[in-house]
Amino acid sequence: MTGILCLDKPQEMTSFIACAKVRRLLGVKKAGHAGTLDPMATGVLPVLVGGATKALDWLPSHEKRYLVTVRFGAVSDTQDIWGTVQKTGRPLPDAAAIEAALPAFRGEIWQVPPMTSALKKDGVRLYELARQGIEVERDARRITVSHLELMSVDGGEAVLDCRCSKGTYMRTIAADLGKALGCGAVMTALRRTEAAGFSLSQALTLPEMTALAEEGRLEEAVLPIEQVFAVYPDITVTDRQATRFQNGGGLLLERLSAPVDGVTRVYAPDGRFLGLGTPKDNTLAVARLFLD
Repeated sequence: MTGILCLDKPQEMTSFIACAKVRRLLGVKKAGHAGTLDPMATGVLPVLVGGATKALDWLPSHEKRYLVTVRFGAVSDTQDIWGTVQKTGRPLPDAAAIEAALPAFRGEIWQVPPMTSALKKDGVRLYELARQGIEVERDARRITVSHLELMSVDGGEAVLDCRCSKGTYMRTIAADLGKALGCGAVMTALRRTEAAGFSLSQALTLPEMTALAEEGRLEEAVLPIEQVFAVYPDITVTDRQATRFQNGGGLLLERLSAPVDGVTRVYAPDGRFLGLGTPKDNTLAVARLFLD
């Protein structure tokens, strides 16, 4: 089996354990997930199964999208409610104040990653240092927030819809927003609505997957691997070219049916997805094969 199964990950479960549960339900030996979600977060977790695990290093750089719930008037050592939370006692912002603060968080901005992240400092994960009560200097990193909208405000909590680049920390967006408003803020909930080109509409919960597995129908929900590469252009080759390509041979660019520029999806005449190719030395060289 080769393909992708999108899970709507439940709260209080690591991405590793969630992936393992999907693997057991499908009865496959290999599975890997794209885009780790913290245990407290829910939402889209694409699970690559079987031969699709070879695609992990070739996944296009997609933006991710989240619904993040922010509570104002508090701060936390982890920037969320799962840490040590202290109330600031400062006045809570209204919708107008929050709206006025959001433009500073849109576009290309600098963000200092939290101590709870998996980034390394001198070879040690930041979260491992944090568990020892150690805080170290972290370099700010350039991120892109292409969309940030206030969805609702209820008392001291607000829900934000955020589309951002890989490596953006929502808890830090919340904390920095609270700092900008002068009252402090912590993240209370996080739900990923888009990842790796997939959305919640394509995701199944574990109970839904379990029910399908009991009916012997879970394999029907597995999406084709080429769907994750939809952002790349495609080309259909001849039977002889398909045979050569799937045996690892490069194809002369001048003999292809269309110009090739960059990573390209390669298909056989019968519509079978063969894999990815990249231009190299006047040929379309094999980048990665995806043959069942």
